[in-house]
Amino acid sequence: MHFQPTELTEQVAQTARDFAQQYILPHVMEWDESQEFPVAVFKEMGKLGLMGVLVPEQYGGAGLGYFEYNAIIQEISKVCGSVGLSLAAHNSLCTNHILSFGNEEQKKKWLPKLATAEWIGAWGLTEPNTGSDAGNMKTVAVKDGNDWILNGTKSWITHGKSGDIAVVICRTGEPRTSGNSTAFVVERGTAGFSAGKKENKLGMRASETAEMIFENCRIADANRLGEVGDGFRQAMKILDGGRISIAALSAGIAKGAYEAATKYSKERYQFDQPISNFQGISFKLADMATEIMASDLLIWQACDLKNRGQKVTKEGAMAKYYASEVAVKTATEAIQIFGGYGYTKDFPVEKYYRDAKLCTIGEGTSEIQKLVISREVLHG
Repeated sequence: MHFQPTELTEQVAQTARDFAQQYILPHVMEWDESQEFPVAVFKEMGKLGLMGVLVPEQYGGAGLGYFEYNAIIQEISKVCGSVGLSLAAHNSLCTNHILSFGNEEQKKKWLPKLATAEWIGAWGLTEPNTGSDAGNMKTVAVKDGNDWILNGTKSWITHGKSGDIAVVICRTGEPRTSGNSTAFVVERGTAGFSAGKKENKLGMRASETAEMIFENCRIADANRLGEVGDGFRQAMKILDGGRISIAALSAGIAKGAYEAATKYSKERYQFDQPISNFQGISFKLADMATEIMASDLLIWQACDLKNRGQKVTKEGAMAKYYASEVAVKTATEAIQIFGGYGYTKDFPVEKYYRDAKLCTIGEGTSEIQKLVISREVLHG
């Protein structure tokens, strides 16, 4: 495994860094307070290829690999976790599902619009009462001639309201049976497809999270991705890669919090010296730096395997589990270093603290990651 960043990776990271400073940083708290999903920013990222990072150039994408993708998400997330989350969801879930399992006609139809951010993508697996229990989902698709009729509700969907297109996993068989779900693409504007409640969240407030509701929603069989009954297997493969992006999101948030805390510790004086001189503070920074580096190594390992087309179930889960927990711990300690100021919205660490927690929940909780890892360790 070779983890030394290439010149291309460094250039891509610098592009994302510059973009975040110019287009995102000035508006971070404004978007957070208003819970505005800044669509215009994603359109601008589309112009730079950041919305189709892994999509081959023939479909309008940047044609880059997972090391570049990781670098982009980290740089954006260091400035705003909300934008990083939406960037990750668009690329890893909706777009990558079509790229991975769509036929040539489907790829040509939808990927160019997604890769350029002409369209924003959503991905629907989770339901109100079936989070990790996807085999018991209530959203169903019933064949009717050459069409399918969808009924049900998907919840906690990134871009569930503003997304122009969604990949939706629906049950097409009996509950809790093998091969009982199928993936479909549904375009916004299709009759019977509407948005429901938008969630009022603790953190990641500029990343839209909402319900998607299907009421006798009729779509053509041409919108089906892969074989009937293959939806859950597809979803698990997409989540394997998606967890790398959430690990990158976590590492970016952790680095943002760590850098802010380090800078503050050198500027804040107590007892006639910077607080970084005190062991109680310097040891916190040492722990942060070590755990962030360990997160990066796990992420790089998963990226390397993904680039080589290898199975990444265990390594992706490890990276996501560890990096997300480190993000929460790092953000917590950053607030401690800032003291009372860290508890105010005048400094950035309180937002890192709020945003970080989602990383231990989305795309499989930490508990689910440990379940995946243990299964792979014991039976893999």
